[in-house]
Amino acid sequence: MPSVTDPGDPRLADYRGLRDPAGRVAYERAHGVFVVEGALAIERLRESAYEVRSLLVTPAMLDRLGLGDDEAYVADREVIAEVAGFDVHRGALAIATRPPPRDPAEILERATTVLLLERLNDHENVGVLFRVARALGADAVLLDPETCDPLYRRAVRVSLGHVLHVPFARVESMRQGLDLLRRNGFTTYALTPAGDERVGDVRPGERRALLLGAEGPGLRQETIDAADHRLRIPMREGVDSLNVATAAAIALHRLADVR
Repeated sequence: MPSVTDPGDPRLADYRGLRDPAGRVAYERAHGVFVVEGALAIERLRESAYEVRSLLVTPAMLDRLGLGDDEAYVADREVIAEVAGFDVHRGALAIATRPPPRDPAEILERATTVLLLERLNDHENVGVLFRVARALGADAVLLDPETCDPLYRRAVRVSLGHVLHVPFARVESMRQGLDLLRRNGFTTYALTPAGDERVGDVRPGERRALLLGAEGPGLRQETIDAADHRLRIPMREGVDSLNVATAAAIALHRLADVR
């Protein structure tokens, strides 16, 4: 792929308007793609099962990523910024093919530790949760309809590309997700400040699912009531909760089998 000097080059259409969330969602749905930003995330993309459609990098990043001259569009940082709509200071972008939605039952077949996310609409929190999931032994993630897209650029970047190595699927509702987990032999643990069991005291089942809600509102009461266990993280007085990804890391360290 040659060097690019014209920001209007039609070959860079996939990279335009990255700072327009609504426009990007519509474009990516229509074209079946998603964006990966930064060298670390792109390295994990290239190691994953996702198809890389193209790369757009600065000359320095071409060398860092070990790419040949014919493997990426190469442009100065100023050109990339004009195309993307912001200064891509990491100097590397990639476009990957978005796969069709996965069947939730299929990703549970080989899983032993699962996250079920409810109303998590912050892309950065979701990205960190996938990084935590991969680091601490969760091998599948289920998303309710209100949880944001894990393949949105910011989520992928914050996850450092680990979202590309953790299977995930969307369920039609939390009720369906909980029913599916129970049918597959999972014990469910709702993480809530009002839990009647401490995280450090629980003896996890052979297959376990951690239920996590959005910061602020947390899990819906009906979800908490439907769980097999309600876990809390003991904290000093005056602190009511932790960031959801931090809380998930503490709970997963206890629940998952990490060796």
